[in-house]
Amino acid sequence: MPRSPRAATPTLLAAAIGCALLGAPALAEAHITRIEITQVESPAFGGAAFGDVGLYEKLIGRAFGEVDPRAPENRAITDIELAPRNARGMVEYDTGILILRPVDPAKGNRRLFYELTNRGVILSLRALDDSPNPSTTNPAAADAGNGFLMRRGYTLLYTGWDLSAVGPFASHFPVATQRNGAPIVGPAIDELIFDNPPAVQPMTATLSYPAAALDTAQATLTVRSHYGDAQTAIPATGWRFNDARTIQLLPEGTRFDPGRLYELAYQARNPVVSGLALAAVRDTPAFLHRATTDDTGAANPLAGRIDVVIGHGISQPARLLHDLVHLGFNRDERGHQVFDGILSYIAGASSGFFNYRFAQPFRTHRQHIGRWTPERVFPFANQLLFDPVTDRFGGRLVRCTLTGTCPKILEANSSNEYWVKGGSLLHTDTRGHDLLFDAPGVRTYLFSSLPHSPSAGPGICEQGRNPLSPAPGLRALLVDLDDWISHRTPPPASRLPRRIDGTLVPSLPQSGVGFPAIPGVRYTGAMSTGDLFDFGRRFDDGILDITTSGGAIVSPVVGSPYPVFVPATDPDGNDRAGVRFPDVAVPVATYTGYGFRAGGFAGPDLCDAFGQAIPFARTRADRAAAGDPRPSLEERYPSHQAYVDQVRAAAEALARDRFLLQEDVDRIVLAAQASSVGN
Repeated sequence: MPRSPRAATPTLLAAAIGCALLGAPALAEAHITRIEITQVESPAFGGAAFGDVGLYEKLIGRAFGEVDPRAPENRAITDIELAPRNARGMVEYDTGILILRPVDPAKGNRRLFYELTNRGVILSLRALDDSPNPSTTNPAAADAGNGFLMRRGYTLLYTGWDLSAVGPFASHFPVATQRNGAPIVGPAIDELIFDNPPAVQPMTATLSYPAAALDTAQATLTVRSHYGDAQTAIPATGWRFNDARTIQLLPEGTRFDPGRLYELAYQARNPVVSGLALAAVRDTPAFLHRATTDDTGAANPLAGRIDVVIGHGISQPARLLHDLVHLGFNRDERGHQVFDGILSYIAGASSGFFNYRFAQPFRTHRQHIGRWTPERVFPFANQLLFDPVTDRFGGRLVRCTLTGTCPKILEANSSNEYWVKGGSLLHTDTRGHDLLFDAPGVRTYLFSSLPHSPSAGPGICEQGRNPLSPAPGLRALLVDLDDWISHRTPPPASRLPRRIDGTLVPSLPQSGVGFPAIPGVRYTGAMSTGDLFDFGRRFDDGILDITTSGGAIVSPVVGSPYPVFVPATDPDGNDRAGVRFPDVAVPVATYTGYGFRAGGFAGPDLCDAFGQAIPFARTRADRAAAGDPRPSLEERYPSHQAYVDQVRAAAEALARDRFLLQEDVDRIVLAAQASSVGN
C-alpha cells in the first residue's frame, strides 16, 4: 500500500514528543551566507508616493545560502546526502531576490510581506494591489495599482525557489550524484500538452531532465485525448531526440495536436536537489528578519526594519508552504519561528511535485492534466488525523506544534479548488466527514463561485470565463491576519460548505448539487479524481520507482480512495456557502469555479483553472424565449437604485464581518452605480 512521504507515524510522534520534552538539539548553521544587490532603483514605481508612507525603493539581486546535510533538520530534503559539498561540508544554493522597501524606514509598518513567486512570476501585486499586469518579474510604475500594500507600509520580499523557473527568480540547486560521483539515472515522465491554435502548435518539446540515452527505442512516447483513454504509442520512427533535452515529432513539420496529452516515459539523469527550496524559503526571510550582516560583512538590507514576517503564496507556492509547515521548516537555524503568519490562496488540499528525485515543481493536477504526479498525498488537513488508507497518522501542524513554531494561517480557496484540487479534504476527514473544529491558529474560507484564474472571454473554453477577482477578500484577510498576529484579535470564523448542512455535496447528480439546467450550458459533474498511485517502496524517501515495461507506465493506481465534494449551489448556480462577495450575493450572472474545454482543445474535459460566467437574460421575455430557469435582470432588479441598494447592503454586511475593507465597499458601490443594471 502506498505511503505518504514523511507522514507522521506513531513512532515519529513519540520521538518528536520525546525531543520536545528533553530539549531538541539546536539546528545546524543552515543560513544565508550573503546577499548580493546588483541593482537599486530609488525611488521605485516612477517616483509615486503612497500616502503617509511616501516613496519606495527597489533592490534586485541574489541570495546565497548553505545547509548542513548531516543536520536532522534538513534530512527531509530528498537526496541532500548525495549533493556536492563545499570545503565546510555544506550544500550551497542561490536564488533571485527582489525587495521593495519604504525609503524612510520610520514610515514602514515593520512587517515583511514575503511572496514566494509562482514559476518565477510575482502575483501579489495583481492579487492585492489590482495591478493590471498579471505576470511581472520587475515591478514598474503601473504595477503599483491602487498601492494597497505600499500605502500600509509593508516591506515586500519576492524570491525564487522553483528549479524550473527562468529569469530573475531562477534558482540554482546542485545535482545529486551517486556516492562514487557517477550520475544518477532513473525513470521519469514528461507530460507534454500545448493549447495553441493548430497553425502555431510547436513541433518540438523540452524535457524536464536530460535523457540518459538518445535512442527512441529506450523510451516511449504516447498520446491520448483524455486521461481515461488508453495510451496510444507513437512508433519509434515517429519522433526523435534532437538532443538530451528536446524531442521532435516526425516527419519533419509535424505539430503536436492542441489539447492532447503526450507522455514521454524515459530514463533521465542528473536529478536536482529540488527540496533545497524549503531551506531557501526558510532561511531568506529568517536572515532578513534577524541578521545584521552576512558572512562577508555586508549589511543586511532590512536590518532593524522588521518585527513580523508574513508569508504569502498563490496556487503553486501556497502548496509549497503546505510542505514547509508540514516538514518542520518554519523553524530557523537558531530555533526561531520564521513566519509569524501565512496568507495562503488557492492551494486546495494539495502538496506538489516539489521535494522528490526528478521533481517537476511546475506540474499541477487538473482534471485534464498532470494527474499522475504525487500531489494529493496524505496528510491533507491541518488537524491530526488517522488515515485508514495508508495506515498512518498525520497532520500538517504536528512538527510545528511540538516545537512551538506554528504560524497563524488564513487559508482561502476558490470554488475551482473543490473541483480539481480536493479542496474539501482541508475540512473533512479521509472518510468524508466534516471536521467541524479548526486547528489552533488556523482559519479556512471558500471564496464562493470564484475561479482559480480570473479571465474574460472564452479562450480555450466552451463558455465565457469567470472574471471574478479575489483581491478585495485577500486585502481584508491580510489586515485580519496582521491584527491576529499583532493584537491577538481573532479573525473571522471559518466560512465553508459543510456536509452536515447539505452545502458540501457529491458532484453528481446535478439535482443534488442544485445547479440549474441552463440551455446551452453543459453539466457533467466531472472533477479530478485524485488517483492514489503506488510509487514503490522508496516513496517515503522521495524517490518514485516508476518502472517501465516496453516503455509503458506500470505505476499501479490504487484507486481514488478519498471522497471529495463540491459546494452546493443556489437556484442561480452560484455557490450557497462560503464568503459570497457582492458579485455572487447580488449577481448578474451564474459564476462557476469550473468550465469545460472547447472541442478543439480536448473538450469536454474541464478547462483547467478557468470558470464560467453565464449572464442572466436581460428581460422576462428574453428569459422565456431561451427557456432559462434563472430570473432575468428585469425580474430581479426593478430599478437601478434597487440594484445599487442590494449591492451596498451585501458589501456592508461583509465589512461588518471583516471580509471587506471600507475602501473596497466604496469601490464596489461606485462600480454598481456606474453600471447599467436596472436601467
